[in-house]
Amino acid sequence: MSGTERKDTRERILAAAADIIAEEGVTARLSVRAVAARVGVSTGSLRHHFPTQQLLRDEVMRRVYDWYLPSTDIRDTAVPPRDRLVECLRQVLSMTGIGAESRAAMTTVTESFISAEQTDDVRETYLAIQRDGQRRVEAWLQVLADEGALTDTGSIPRSARFLNTVLDGLALERALPSEDSLAQLESETLNMAADAVLGS
Repeated sequence: MSGTERKDTRERILAAAADIIAEEGVTARLSVRAVAARVGVSTGSLRHHFPTQQLLRDEVMRRVYDWYLPSTDIRDTAVPPRDRLVECLRQVLSMTGIGAESRAAMTTVTESFISAEQTDDVRETYLAIQRDGQRRVEAWLQVLADEGALTDTGSIPRSARFLNTVLDGLALERALPSEDSLAQLESETLNMAADAVLGS
């Protein structure tokens, strides 16, 4: 099998897994047998590309985020590091929407991961999403560290976790009633979080 054929098979596997998730919901079970049958490959071939269901789910979730989340300008050194980091965080937060859209997103999260029976598939899906968010924020922080804007490189995983927790809180806040302008409060919170991480 040539490199092109291997890549094509891998892409077809990912497309089939994404189709299953689109049809059955984000916590759909991605059984090796079901995905392989949909693609028309052997389970051994699927395992060659994705030795575990978790690796398959992780890659599908990463692709979904890549599709929804535009590329960031974290490397644009013409913009101050803090502003770049805040803009990247703001893009993630924008995925939750505002008002009714945000409430619908939070309802989906609650039904999928909190009130749902805590099956292995539910757990695997949530952890795949969490790992992808962690990986993205760590990558942004590493870019800033390489520029010298973040001096404590050992704190990157911990700082990424903190920033993701801030995003989770702001996403939930978007779905709840509010008296004040959320845009202003979100900006202040994101700036404070970026300052805390960058030591500004």
